[in-house]
Order: sequence, then structure tokens, then C-alpha cells
Amino acid sequence: MSEISTVDTAERLSRKRARMLPVLALIYISQQATFFTDDALEGRAVDHVKIGAWLVLSLVMLLALATNGFWLQSAEVRALINDENTKANRAGAMTVGFIFAMLGGMALYVVNQFETVTARAAIHVILSLGLGAALVRFGALERRAHRDG
Repeated sequence: MSEISTVDTAERLSRKRARMLPVLALIYISQQATFFTDDALEGRAVDHVKIGAWLVLSLVMLLALATNGFWLQSAEVRALINDENTKANRAGAMTVGFIFAMLGGMALYVVNQFETVTARAAIHVILSLGLGAALVRFGALERRAHRDG
């Protein structure tokens, strides 16, 4: 791959990530409504598949956020995409995700004083809040960086 095409590829993928991440984050967060609108998950086989799918999606989104994604691209392209600005944006997004997860945990602690919250529901809320907030923040920071750059 030539130098120009490598740089062009990195720039194109970086812009694509900036456009897609907020959308993926909103889809991820909106899907959480289905978890809480259903009756309590009773351990049916379909419930295990549903939770498993959510867990796999959460893992993939977390790995994409934490590792910069683009696993099928060359190391050279991945290094260009993962510039200093992106690293700072990722750190800021992870901070926001951590804060939202902690606030979610605190809110669940208060709710649990009045209504029982299962461990599964608590884990789901905390993970979804933290990951969703981090994805939204990272996407917004990346979009701003590309708009300003």
C-alpha cells in the first residue's frame, strides 16, 4: 500500500468512525429499552439468547472503543487512525463512561432501598450506562475533531 493510499485510507476510516459511532451508540442505548420493557427475564432459553446477544454486542463495542477497532486493517493504517487527538478523545470518553457507570450504581443503590433490583438488572444498567455514555462521548469528540480539523 502506498503512503498516499495508506494516509487516505486512515483518514477515510477515521471520518467513517466519527459518523457511525454516535449512531451505533444510540442504537445500543435504545435497544436497552427492550430489556426493561419485557417482563422480568425468567430464565427461558430465549432470554438467555437475548442476554447473550446483548453481552456479545457490549463486548464488541467495548473492544472497538478501547482498542481503536479496525482490526482487519494494516498496523500502519491503525497507527495513523490512532493519533494523539484520538487517544485524548478516547481517554475523555472512558472518563465519562466511568462517571455514568458510577452514577448508575449509586442510583440503583437508592432504588434498591424501595424496590428489589436483581443483580442481572443492576449489571445491565451499569454496563449499558457506562458503555453507552462512553460511545456517545467518543463519537461526539471525534466528530468535533473532524469538523474543526
